[in-house]
This record gives sequence, structure tokens and C-alpha cells, in this order.
Amino acid sequence: MKTIILIGANGIVGKAALTGLGKHNVITAGRSTGNYDYQVDITSEESLRKLYKDVGHFDAVVNAVGVCEYANFTEMTEKQWMNTIQSKMMGQINVVRIGQEYIADNGSFTLISGILNVKPLPYAIADATTSGAIDTFVKCVAFEMPRGIRINSVNPTVLEEAWEAHGELMPGFQPVSGTLVGKAFERSVDGFITGQVIFVDA
Repeated sequence: MKTIILIGANGIVGKAALTGLGKHNVITAGRSTGNYDYQVDITSEESLRKLYKDVGHFDAVVNAVGVCEYANFTEMTEKQWMNTIQSKMMGQINVVRIGQEYIADNGSFTLISGILNVKPLPYAIADATTSGAIDTFVKCVAFEMPRGIRINSVNPTVLEEAWEAHGELMPGFQPVSGTLVGKAFERSVDGFITGQVIFVDA
């Protein structure tokens, strides 16, 4: 049994990840108070360091959060771009950059990207760009991770659990179950692969 920090466990993707991590000791973390074991803001280095120090020993980190702004490219402001970059991209990079100092030997990181970097949609340019950045990050940084630490990203299409909210904006997309996405997280945490983008698409 591994001790896993799951950031964003109460979100749709976080709940999906939980379905694949059930045999482990899962410690939950997120921005809100009262709903998680620990509070953390991935855009804050201080907050991440506090999380890792407070948890102590852990074998894996799974991140299932990343805020994205949506707008037409011609109308998107620098602030909207930076909000997305600081959360979806730099927030996740910092999960790893800081976390590699604290995680156990032969541990693993699993980040979240998203299908829009290979199947673009209107208004989602920032999401697509940062998802692409995360997929590239894990492919390249895997060669530099110390102490046998692995890293992968899960790149899912829209989940069935989110279809009611987002399906109208995604014509021609086939949703997948949260359980199937959970299997991707399980493969990342319990397998031996590293530097891989695990696509979950219909």
C-alpha cells in the first residue's frame, strides 16, 4: 500500500482518480477548507511546501486540478492567460519541482492535461496550450527526475460525469466514464512507465 497525496479529490477528475487508487492510503488536499485532509494552493510555493512537510512520508502525488480561463483568442486578456498559466501549467510544474525534494525514492507524480491540445475547440486556446505544455513537460522532465522518481500525465476527453455541463460545447466528442479515467491514474501510480501521456479517449 502506497501513501498518495491526491490534490483536487472532490472534483470530477479527482473523484475519477479515486476509483483507481482505492487500494492505497489516499490523503486528500485542495483549496477549500473542511472538505480535504489538507489545504493547498498549487499556485503558491509556500503552500505546497507546507503540504509536503505536514504530510511527511508519501510515495506518490496525483494532481487533478488546474484552473483555465475560456475566451476567444482575439478577446483573451493577458490576465486570463496568466491565470491559466499560473494554475494549469506552473502550478502543476511546481507540484513536481517542489515535491521531488520530499517524495520517497522511486515515487511518482501524475499530472492532468486534457484532450483539447489534440482536439481543439473554440474558446479553449489557453486550456489547449497549457495541456500541451504539461504533456511535453512530463515527456522531457522524466529524463531528469532523481532517485528513480517517475512522472506521467493523464490526458482525458470529457467525462460522462461532466457531459451535462460541457457536452453542448463539445459536438462530436464521445464522453468516457470516470472509472476508465481512474484506470489511467492507476496505471500511472502502480505501473512502471514514466514520461508518458496516458490518453483516455473514445
